[in-house]
Amino acid sequence: MKKMIFALLSLFAIGFIACADAGSKSAYATPSAESGSSLVVYFSWGGTTERLAGQIAESTGADIFKIEPKDAYPTSYQPCTEVAKKELDEGVFREIKESPELNGYDTIFIGVPVWWHTAPMIVQGWLIQNQKSFAGKTVIPFCTYAATYRDETLAKIVELTPGAKHLSGLGTTNPNQNETDAWLKKIGM
Repeated sequence: MKKMIFALLSLFAIGFIACADAGSKSAYATPSAESGSSLVVYFSWGGTTERLAGQIAESTGADIFKIEPKDAYPTSYQPCTEVAKKELDEGVFREIKESPELNGYDTIFIGVPVWWHTAPMIVQGWLIQNQKSFAGKTVIPFCTYAATYRDETLAKIVELTPGAKHLSGLGTTNPNQNETDAWLKKIGM
């Protein structure tokens, strides 16, 4: 009897895990693209930008990729802001662990938190390195912020992807699915 219960529970667990994994998209794996598909690329330190990126991917069916630094930023707020300011002042582009494959994607959402009135240098460096890859694609910027400089940050992403077509971006302090969906509808996504 115990063997039968164990077997049934094992089958249930395997089925549950398979169903849970079937629809999930890893934020850390390089997605594979099909022509006409969308990709959400984002960097997030505190989780707010990650939440917005997830909402965009959920509503559009886009693949998703999180930019991660090779060397992590400090986990405490004040030390992280000091490092971010130093990178900005000195023009330092922090290396990333892995770059997403952009070939095959027609639309790329690019999201960041606002750091020192602009996009973090880790993302600026990635955008500069990959400028040619954005030619002919549609780029849609988004950002999250605590105070302001939303427009400047969205404009920086547009500036660093000059060969792309750009749609109106979204900047928000507290992402919610209704606001995200209204913006996506407004820009035709």
